[in-house]
Amino acid sequence: MSHRYTLSVPDMSCGHCRASIEAAITPLGGTPVFDMDARRVTVTGDAPEPQVKAALDYIGFPAESV
Repeated sequence: MSHRYTLSVPDMSCGHCRASIEAAITPLGGTPVFDMDARRVTVTGDAPEPQVKAALDYIGFPAESV
């Protein structure tokens, strides 16, 4: 099942943050598109939102639905 949703990630501020978040989302089957200025990530693909949020929380980047 394909998903598309946007998450607010307030603690995302640099390229290292972006790389960490991408590394957490990609194995779950999601493709992230970043808006660094707005600190948002739009995820498309097979990764369910609850799993992505849990993975981001686990690596220290709590996220909320937009």
